[in-house]
Amino acid sequence: MTETDAGVRGGPARGAWAKGPLRPLRREGAGRGPGEFRHLGLVAALALLAVVGVVTEPDNFPTSGNLVGILALAATIGVITVGQTFVIIGGGIDLSVGSVMALASVWATTVATQSYGPAVMALCAILVGTGAGVVSGLLISYGRMVPFIATLAMLVSARGLAQRMSDRKTQLVRPENDAIESLSTTKVLGLPLVVYIFAAVAIAGWVLLNRTTFGRRTFAVGGNPEAARLAGIDVRRHTLLLYALSGFCCGVAAIIIMARTTTGSSTHGDLYELDAIAAVIIGGTLLTGGRGTVVGSILGVLVFTVITNLFILNGLQTSDQLIAKGVIIGIAVLLQRRGLRSPT
Repeated sequence: MTETDAGVRGGPARGAWAKGPLRPLRREGAGRGPGEFRHLGLVAALALLAVVGVVTEPDNFPTSGNLVGILALAATIGVITVGQTFVIIGGGIDLSVGSVMALASVWATTVATQSYGPAVMALCAILVGTGAGVVSGLLISYGRMVPFIATLAMLVSARGLAQRMSDRKTQLVRPENDAIESLSTTKVLGLPLVVYIFAAVAIAGWVLLNRTTFGRRTFAVGGNPEAARLAGIDVRRHTLLLYALSGFCCGVAAIIIMARTTTGSSTHGDLYELDAIAAVIIGGTLLTGGRGTVVGSILGVLVFTVITNLFILNGLQTSDQLIAKGVIIGIAVLLQRRGLRSPT
């Protein structure tokens, strides 16, 4: 039975369809006006940061090498952020993305896995990431665990397993598997292949969220799970798929981090979960679920990446970067709360 069938044939479902989150479902966050204004605001913020970069570091910031470096740096966290966007729109949260990426990179760079070549290494990273996401999804959807607790447990266990497998040592990608490294060194039209992977994931995420039934169901589940259930959506299965998608993105990010660093390490992805959540928040996705955009999340990633680049070029400490990010997150959440209280 489709959502439309449920809304027509069942009395309770019809009410849920008419009044619940399925009624106002419009693509790109179910609200084009506020979303467009937020996107323009983020573009303006990027322009302002670019001006600051040109003024403070005129010899380094506007160079093509630095700009390409910003995009390459954004690729890893950007792919993770796409998956995180789906999870948060669906009413959940995934704290394990950084640890899952580290575990996938370690598993893919073990001696046994590398002996099969780069294609198997990439497949292994994706399968490990997706598998970890499925475990989190099962705990949340069928085990009825709170997403915060389930993914926190996965964060700890995945990081610990990565440390056990690697014996806390950095595992190098072997020279015969240099096809992995070539994703970062080979350039097309001046951009490394990892940037194109990031772009492909972002475009696929946008299409999935805004042009498919899966995307509409994601908004519905995040906006009102009970109304979505009455409308004929299998909420538990959909929640499982959302976390599997997040894990898949972690696996792809592991391939990118292996390409950029030629290593697999249990230290990869430290605090990436916070960066991803922060990018999603300032991109306009509600922490309570039901509204959000992939475009906004990608712009959020670029804002934070440019900020990090400016801090590095100006020789500021990592602690200052964390303070700046914390302030930006706080302001974004306050603006969200104010927007929710405003009359519509």
